[in-house]
Amino acid sequence: MTMDLSLTIMQLLSGIALGAVLVITALGLTIVFGMLGVVNFAHGALFMIGAYAGLYLASLTGSFWWGLLLAPILIGAFGMLIEFVLIRRLYGRSVDDPLLLTFGLSYILVEGVRIVFGSDGIPFPTPPQLVGVLDLGIGFFPRYRLFVIALVAVVLLVLWLTLEKSRIGLIVRAGARDPTIMQVLGVDIGRVWLAIFGLGVGLAALGGVLAGPMRSVNPEMGSLVLAEAFVVTVIGGLGSIVGAVVAGLMVGISISMVALFAPEMATIVMFALMAVVLLIRPQGLFGVRGRTA
Repeated sequence: MTMDLSLTIMQLLSGIALGAVLVITALGLTIVFGMLGVVNFAHGALFMIGAYAGLYLASLTGSFWWGLLLAPILIGAFGMLIEFVLIRRLYGRSVDDPLLLTFGLSYILVEGVRIVFGSDGIPFPTPPQLVGVLDLGIGFFPRYRLFVIALVAVVLLVLWLTLEKSRIGLIVRAGARDPTIMQVLGVDIGRVWLAIFGLGVGLAALGGVLAGPMRSVNPEMGSLVLAEAFVVTVIGGLGSIVGAVVAGLMVGISISMVALFAPEMATIVMFALMAVVLLIRPQGLFGVRGRTA
């Protein structure tokens, strides 16, 4: 196999790893919007807080794995508190109200982290078991990035089985479509909304922990991720889970492959891709006109 072909395949795998982080992050955003109709502008800040929480818990326990396990749970619980105290009061009002509230909340969270941890980036050590590269026969690829791809695949499978094949998923989807009927049937719809928002925030935190060893942890790391997550959500279709997965991989691979041939264009390729998709299909690849889920 020629060096150019090997390099291209390795870059493709790098794009899939980047896309996996985008998928898990955008998935939290699209689930909250698709099922609650809330545009969570604090999603990037919660991604960043997830990375800091994972780093802190990993250093506290001496194990990356505890940070990976506990950070999404704790930040997801924090997200449930945000929904209960702030977001719940805005249901039924203009979509701009929760957008503006979460926009302001994102600034509060970022400044709070900057005050506590400072503005400089903090290295997030790769777990010892995943340090180094693996010989795939066509080239060497970082073990940690292969782990990210595998873990995201497992999370997606569990999420799909939960939402599509379980009674809990049926209640969640029904509550998102017609909350009034679900209340008549005796379902506490407030608890459903609480769980959905917590799940979305937990996924953002998981994305932050996974991204930590691939980049330094800093207060501004959520800003670009928020833009990327919104691009993925728009390309895939607002509220579409399948769309978030497909679009996340598309964006990750596009950024990685363009960086190989034209590094200066890597940052803007996702916006160009979004523009092309919107021109051809305004509702996104898997979106449905008139529906958010």
